[in-house]
Amino acid sequence: MTAVTRPDFTPRPARLASEALVAHGGLLLVAAALLVFLTLPLASLLLRSVQGGGGEFVAFANFAEYFAAPAFARSAQNTLVFAGLTTGITVPLAFVFAYAIQRSCIPFKSVWRSIAMIPILAPSMLAALSFIYLFGNQGWLRFMLGWFGLQSVYGLPGMVLAMVFSSFPHAVMILLAALALSDARLYEAADSMATPGWRKFLTITLPGARYGLISAAMVVFTMAVSEFGVPKVIGGNTSVLAIDVYKQVIGQQNFSMGAVVGLILLAPVLVAFFIDYAVRKRQKALLTARSVPYCPRPAPVRDFLLLAFVLVMSAYMLLVVGMAVFGSFVKVWPYNLSFTLNHYTYGFEEAGVDNAYPNSVKMALWCALFGAAVTFAGAYWLEKTRGADFLRPVIQLQAMMPMAVPGMVLGIGYILFFNHPANPLGFLYGTMTILVLSTVIHFYSSSHLTAVTALKQLDNEFESVSASLKVPFYKTFWRVTVPVCLPSIIDISRYYFVNAMTTISCVVFLYSPKTTLASISILHLDEAGNVGSAAAMATLIVATSAVVTVLFFVAEWWLVRRTQRWRDTGRS
Repeated sequence: MTAVTRPDFTPRPARLASEALVAHGGLLLVAAALLVFLTLPLASLLLRSVQGGGGEFVAFANFAEYFAAPAFARSAQNTLVFAGLTTGITVPLAFVFAYAIQRSCIPFKSVWRSIAMIPILAPSMLAALSFIYLFGNQGWLRFMLGWFGLQSVYGLPGMVLAMVFSSFPHAVMILLAALALSDARLYEAADSMATPGWRKFLTITLPGARYGLISAAMVVFTMAVSEFGVPKVIGGNTSVLAIDVYKQVIGQQNFSMGAVVGLILLAPVLVAFFIDYAVRKRQKALLTARSVPYCPRPAPVRDFLLLAFVLVMSAYMLLVVGMAVFGSFVKVWPYNLSFTLNHYTYGFEEAGVDNAYPNSVKMALWCALFGAAVTFAGAYWLEKTRGADFLRPVIQLQAMMPMAVPGMVLGIGYILFFNHPANPLGFLYGTMTILVLSTVIHFYSSSHLTAVTALKQLDNEFESVSASLKVPFYKTFWRVTVPVCLPSIIDISRYYFVNAMTTISCVVFLYSPKTTLASISILHLDEAGNVGSAAAMATLIVATSAVVTVLFFVAEWWLVRRTQRWRDTGRS
């Protein structure tokens, strides 16, 4: 008999060596990029905080000077009060809203969920402009301030109102996930013992959602502490740490003191980040293999009250956005409410918005394409390759750092690092490239976590089988990994685009006259007293983000149908 020769599935050593070189090179590239565009700018910030105006080492003299100034105590107190009030109002409202969506039988849940996400499409300054229209010196509802013992909306009241609007969807998303899963057996056991509804809520629902509540509180607190646009537009004379950073760097060109205030601004954010990290490590699964998913049952009184609450919150969201849109189309608020496009034409013809708006769209598109590609490739190299184990913990740490770094702190770090005469990358400063890079780094952590979560759902056997069949890893990546993870890649791209359109805190230090952005122009128009034109620019940002978001959803639907038919288990 003739011996049967089996095909040799053993990968050739040369090919294995070349693929290992590419994998290791990819990891080194990711580590180097995060080092240059994240770690070194933050290190420059830390170094500058202990230097004097001439670059001499002064140890902690700058900190002592700022701590001794009366402005520090006032700004720190205002910042903490602002963040505390925003958190204390937003999280309970978001919890009740999420509870209505997940644990009741109200109608049109997808509609209410979509309305709650609207603030993500808008720059935070839009809410501040809307409340000026509503409660400002010529506001329609200014008489209502007296009901609450307030004299003016400018200052802390307006800041909190606007920040609640901006942070609400972020808290809702976390709490929707926290309330999505629960074991129905716990509620059945409580019903068998005739446990009152309020007691079931306190002993089952709240304990099950406590980690989500803490995470939502930390996210909202962090957003409020590092917020710049809202205090700048509606804060009046109320100073906060973010405004102090802006004054030191832009107003006084005192980079050493700006670095000091930036590090102080970083402290409460880091505390919130580590609290959230510790809570997540202690979190346990709420749904086991034996669990029965909870399905809410109709309760007329409960559902009616929750529907009323959801309607009020949805009306609040629509009123804030609608007020800014309306204000952008009226001639002179509130004296002449006839329709006009003057605010738009003024912004484009006189205020240079014709350059700022295309710049924002261009930057957002680059962030969506480049950011998604780099983020997913970096996560792939980290999760699906082998070797260079000493680098992986370093990359993971760097990938999580942007989540705990406020945008203004990162922006100051970029000024100090890329504007240094000895830096060979100094040519990037003031260009569109540095705006794109800083924005990608600013929002890198959430995108990285999304990519890693998608990749972890793929069994490592795909790479092993491909290697045994002598298929190059890049073909497996392009033909298997990318199509399977396509929905997550599109989500990452959409996330980068929307945030690039609305961001201000990081790029406010990095733009040049040629690279002014739409979000920056809102500040300039408001400072010039052109509130209508500022509202027009905010409206353009919302409209652009909304249209592109719809286009992303359509593209995702089309691409998923073409590349992921394997998900359809039905047979004709």
